[in-house]
Amino acid sequence: MFSQIKRENPLIHCITNHVVSNFQANGLLAIGASPIMGEAPEEAAELARLAQALSLNIGTLHAESLKSMLTAGEAANRLGIPVVLDPVGAGASNFRKKAVKEILDLVDVSVLRCNAGELAAVAGKQWQSKGVDAGEGLLEVRELAVTTAKRFNFVVAVTGKTDIVTDGKQVIEIPFGDPIMASITGTGCLLSSIVAAAMAVRPEDPVKTVSNALRFYAIAGQLAAKSTSLPGDFQAAFINRLASLTDSGVEEQIYLQEGLR
Repeated sequence: MFSQIKRENPLIHCITNHVVSNFQANGLLAIGASPIMGEAPEEAAELARLAQALSLNIGTLHAESLKSMLTAGEAANRLGIPVVLDPVGAGASNFRKKAVKEILDLVDVSVLRCNAGELAAVAGKQWQSKGVDAGEGLLEVRELAVTTAKRFNFVVAVTGKTDIVTDGKQVIEIPFGDPIMASITGTGCLLSSIVAAAMAVRPEDPVKTVSNALRFYAIAGQLAAKSTSLPGDFQAAFINRLASLTDSGVEEQIYLQEGLR
């Protein structure tokens, strides 16, 4: 799939988090996609029509960016373009909660990419969280992911120690990754846009496509972590791994790691 991204060079429209927009754009370039980072309401629909997928991220949400997300989302829906929503810190404020509800009411989202705390906020469940972190709770994440996917009729990709991907019927667990990935800001945000790039080239089987994207990403993180223990060095190593890792390299790592379990 990632060789296909390199061949097709899909354009990914990102309305995203100002904190991580550079990292997100560079990560998309590393895998062979083309990012366009435009959030002005005046051009949102036009940019969405140029793209092969739309990535929405509410990390630094404001009224104008929300308007752009709705405009771009509706334009993407009219053209059948996949839409990936990253509800960053969805439970942190009433503004974010209402914004996510409005997006889900008005836009046909293909994939919700989130952590456990954000999933709980989207589902309207109680969860102990801090800022935009995942937080802790007593809910069974797998069960909540399944019920949320069924309720909204989209794929849920919830990341954590073990990632979970589900459409409400199939459930795939992904045990790869490294704790250092949480030591730099934006790894989840970049993942959401990479999921969008994957959906741009392989939209026909969303669960398989999203699962493959999460495996690729987590294994790239593991390999990058082997070369450094410092966050700043890890960020550069991670971008390099995203650029150099191949589909066959992913399969090799899965075989090696599953053989050690």
